[in-house]
This record gives sequence, C-alpha cells and structure tokens, in this order.
Amino acid sequence: MTHNFITWQGHQVHVSNTGHGDPLLLITGLGGSTEMWAPFVKRFPDRRIIRFDAPGAGRSSTPLFPLPVAMLSDLVTAVLDAQGVEQADVIGFSYGGAIAQQFAFAKPGRVRRLVLAGTTCGLYGIPGSFNALAGLMTPLRYYSPTYFERTAAATFGGMTGRDPVARRRMMETRRKSPPSPYGYAMQLLGAAGWSSWDFLPLIPHETLVINGDDDPLIPLANARLLAQRIPNARLEIVEGAGHLFLWDDVASVSGRIERFLSPPPGDDEPVSDEGFESVTLMHPPAAAERPLVEFLQ
Repeated sequence: MTHNFITWQGHQVHVSNTGHGDPLLLITGLGGSTEMWAPFVKRFPDRRIIRFDAPGAGRSSTPLFPLPVAMLSDLVTAVLDAQGVEQADVIGFSYGGAIAQQFAFAKPGRVRRLVLAGTTCGLYGIPGSFNALAGLMTPLRYYSPTYFERTAAATFGGMTGRDPVARRRMMETRRKSPPSPYGYAMQLLGAAGWSSWDFLPLIPHETLVINGDDDPLIPLANARLLAQRIPNARLEIVEGAGHLFLWDDVASVSGRIERFLSPPPGDDEPVSDEGFESVTLMHPPAAAERPLVEFLQ
C-alpha cells in the first residue's frame, strides 16, 4: 500500500493505493476515512484500489468553508489524474454516493461502471427516521464507544444495530482516523441542498444500486428511486441489512459487487465523454414517472 498527498484547491488530500489491476475507486461516507475500507479492500485482491480522504476527514486538511458536492466531484478528477488513471470503476457509499453520482454525470468518460451503495439523490429523496438523522448530526459516534453503542441501532440498523460484536468492530475502525468536529460540520454543510434528481436520467453507465432493507438512515425507497431514474441501473436489496451493510456482511456484499463489476468478456462497452455536454440544471424537478407510493413499497 502506498500513501501520498495531493494539493487540490489549497487543500492537502490524502490518497491511498493498494494492489494492481483494473482501477477501482472507493468514495466513503460522511466523516469516513480510507481506513474504514480495509476489510472491503481485502475482497478485491486483483484490483488496484484507490481511496482518498475528503477534506475535513481522515488525514486530509480541514477546509475553512463547506465544499459543495459538485466541487468534490472535481476532487475525484484530480485524484484520478494524480494516479495516472483515465477510467475506473467507482463505488460510492452514502455521502460518497452523492459524490459518485455527481462525478459520473460531470465526467462520464472517467467512469467504467458505477456502484451506488446506501445512498440517495439528496433533495427530493426520502428522508430517514428522526432518530437516525439526529445521530448523523454529530461526529460523536467516531469518538465515544458509549454513544455509538447507544445510538447504533436507531442510526444504522442491520447487523450493527443487532450484534454487539459488529458494533465493537466498527467502533474500533472508526476511532483510527476520526474527523474533527469542524471538518465534519463542513462536510454536512457542503452536502446541504444538493440533489441529483434532474440529472439521474443522464447518467449513462451500467449502475448497480444496492441497499439494505433495514436502513433507518437511507430508507430503501431511495434505492428504488435511483434505480428507476438511472437508465441502465439495476437494484439489489440486501435482506436484513442496515446502513453499514458493506462492513456488516463484507464477504457476501463484496461478492455481489464483484460479479457486477466483472461482466462476461465482450459485454463491457466503455463510456466516453464524446457527445456529452456540461449542463447546469436550475429548474424544479419534474414529477416522477411513477407515483411516489410505489417507491415506498
């Protein structure tokens, strides 16, 4: 594994490289760091895994002001450029899924296949429960085992909520590179008001939308919405899984993702930027093609 820092927009951004083979870019959730992907990375021994800490988290510098999701999409481009990678498979988890959506839309030729895990379109998505959202408002779960133990079930559901061993394992990982309170606040504010609703139909990639059905933070309805609006998307539901399903059941979930990312020979046409234009969408969202009640089923 190699670690380095790139300078981007005045920020020092920590980037990690592991292994060799076709590049796979991992974009983590709110306050998360490259350390959190360690169990997942082991499941892809034949891939070159690229990870980075978004400003405000991990080993990267803390921004003075919030960085919008669209700006962080430009950071993804800078990370790939610095690693000499023209195109990569991209997995975006939760907040990282928002960045992945924005990047796939803005730079379609840089993405081969797209995985959106436990994420949402932002505005016009289906909000989580009050208790789950309240738990997300503070980074205390990265620092206090007691707080994490007390709130994990309501915030994350799934195995993390049910199994004390899973909670302890996740807590140990989170404490290695916790975000600063100010950096965490800047990430929260940077995500405020973002939405992919308008441009989801313009994402051209083969996309796997995967979500647990016991996720109080990002309800399953959001995955159904993403899968319906992205033209070449498929939906996979992980039964009994909560928000942290990538880590709760890493063997099974990574297997599903690897099968999606490794199509049969001749069944993988790369996407290029040719024919795509940068579009600024300012109008309100159109009505969904199906009634909202269908997403809630």
